[in-house]
Amino acid sequence: MTVEKTGIGRRPFILGSLIGIASLGMKCGVSSVFAAVPDAKEALSNYQPEFFTHDEWQFIMAACDRLIPADHEGPGALDTHVPVFIDKQMLTPYGKGDDWYMSAPFNSKASKLFGYQMPFNLQVLYRKGIALTNQYCRITFNQAFCDLPAKVRDDVLTRLEQNSVNFAEYGEADLNAGYFFTRLLENTKEGYLADPQYGGNFNMAAWKMINFPGARASYPQWIKIHNVKYPLGPVALNGDTA
Repeated sequence: MTVEKTGIGRRPFILGSLIGIASLGMKCGVSSVFAAVPDAKEALSNYQPEFFTHDEWQFIMAACDRLIPADHEGPGALDTHVPVFIDKQMLTPYGKGDDWYMSAPFNSKASKLFGYQMPFNLQVLYRKGIALTNQYCRITFNQAFCDLPAKVRDDVLTRLEQNSVNFAEYGEADLNAGYFFTRLLENTKEGYLADPQYGGNFNMAAWKMINFPGARASYPQWIKIHNVKYPLGPVALNGDTA
């Protein structure tokens, strides 16, 4: 579930996600990555969520921190402003479900192979999922999710992933905990790897970590050069360089 718990290195974990993230338009050493974003924490702390309430924002911050934690291989979800990406996505047509097929019948227990099976757009999915997870945490641990120790947060996220938290017990039979986790994890990876214009991948730190060139579109001078590491940093869609 988290990078730490799976035992998978950060680079293989992230590189394994690149195919899915490519639709977002994307839709060096570790020290150099962190040196490039010295103001990442300050900028994140100064950000005012546009969609999430204070309690929801604390959940998103705490969950993203555990899904992609910072380690010796590179920056984490908070360093790259993944929560900002998720917050901004909530206000897009995607977050509002403007172009989603939302007609009945719905079956929250159906296989993921059948696509989206919830009667909620993404905004409602997050609102309900966060509230229900916090309710589970308060009943089980007497604390909100964001106040739990890191290892306990990992355990809660694992339970969500395995769909072993029954949201029906807390008054919501139409929401599947496993699907809420799937969306949260997908959006976290998207925010980590997408172009910075969408709010995440602050200063292209994730691209630096995996040596992804970004939107550089001209490589003719490198075609005949072999066994030499590509030395140029990434370029964002708006032309910014890192």
